[in-house]
Amino acid sequence: MKVEDFDYQLPEELIAQDPIEPRDASRLLIMDKQTGALRHSVFNQLGQELRRGDMLVINDTKVLPARLFATKESGASIELLLLKQVELNLWQCLVRPGRKALPGVKLHFALPELTAEVEDFSDEGTRLIRFKPQGDFFAILDKLGTMPLPPYIKKPLQDQDRYQPIYARERGSAAAPTAGLHFTPQLMEALAAQGVLFTKIMLHVGLGTFRPVKADTVEGHTMHSEFYRVSSEAAEAINAARAAGGRIIAVGTTAVRTLETVADEDGTMKAEEGWTQKYIYPGYQFKIVDGMITNFHLPKSTLIMLVSAMGGRENVLHAYQTAIEEKYRFYSFGDAMMIV
Repeated sequence: MKVEDFDYQLPEELIAQDPIEPRDASRLLIMDKQTGALRHSVFNQLGQELRRGDMLVINDTKVLPARLFATKESGASIELLLLKQVELNLWQCLVRPGRKALPGVKLHFALPELTAEVEDFSDEGTRLIRFKPQGDFFAILDKLGTMPLPPYIKKPLQDQDRYQPIYARERGSAAAPTAGLHFTPQLMEALAAQGVLFTKIMLHVGLGTFRPVKADTVEGHTMHSEFYRVSSEAAEAINAARAAGGRIIAVGTTAVRTLETVADEDGTMKAEEGWTQKYIYPGYQFKIVDGMITNFHLPKSTLIMLVSAMGGRENVLHAYQTAIEEKYRFYSFGDAMMIV
C-alpha cells in the first residue's frame, strides 16, 4: 500500500487558524462506516448520534508548554521542544538548529533558576537534555514555555487553554488530542443526562505527531513509542458498557490506539500502562472500537491512515473531498468527523 494513496489537495484557506467559539459550535461530518454515506451536523448536536449506554472514551492527557528558547554560552540561540520525559529532569527533545546542540553543550534560559545540558543524541535526530531546575521543573516550565502549536497555525494563540480539552488533567503531551477540543461542560452534561457514558484513558502525544511519513509504503513506516495508561476503573467501565450492548466510541486517534493496544483478542480491557507503537492502517481488524470522533488530518499522515482503517480509504477520501467542497475547517482547530 502506497503512502501516496492517502494524499489529497487542501486549499490553504481551509486550515483553521483560530479555535471556534464556543467549542461545540464546530461542524460535524458524520460518516456511516459500512456504506460511506455522509450527513452534516453541528458538534453540539452530538447527542442525536449517540444512544443510551454508548461509551465515549476520552484521553485526559494535558499539553505541556513544551516549547522553550535557550542560549548557548556562546550566545547562539536554540529552540527546544520537549517530547518525552525519560527520567526525572531528563527529556527527549527536538532541537533547532540541531547542529548547535552537541553533547556537553550547556544551555541557559530567561530565568536563572533553570539551566540544562545536552547529554546525548537520541532517535531521529532528537537530543537527550538534562534540565537542572532550582525548584519544581514544571512550575518553571509554566513561566518559560509556550504551547507547541503545529507549524501550519501561523497566528499566536491568545488563550492557551484553547489548545487543551476541558477535561485535560495529566501533564505530559507535546500536542493536544484535538478531537477533544470540541467538548464543553454543557455538552458533556447533556450527553450524560441522556445516558451516554464517559471514561478516561491517557496517552501522552509524542514525536510521531511531528514527524511525517518518509517511507514510500505504508507498511514501511514505524511509529514512535508513546506512554499510555488505562486504569482498572476505566477497563471495568468499558467492559461493562460492551456487555450491556453499548458502542465504544473513541474520542480521537490517541484513544483508538490506546484501546486497541490494551484490548485482548475478544475485546476485553484490563488495567495496563506502558509504551505503545500501535500502528493502524487499512486492513486492521478492530478488537474493541466501534466508532470514533476525530478531526480532519494532514494528507499522507498516520492519522488519516488510521481513520481509513475504520471507514475505508475511498470512503474517507470522498468524505474529505466533500468537506473541502462544503468549506469545512481542517486540522487542529478545525471541524470534526464522526465515523460509526
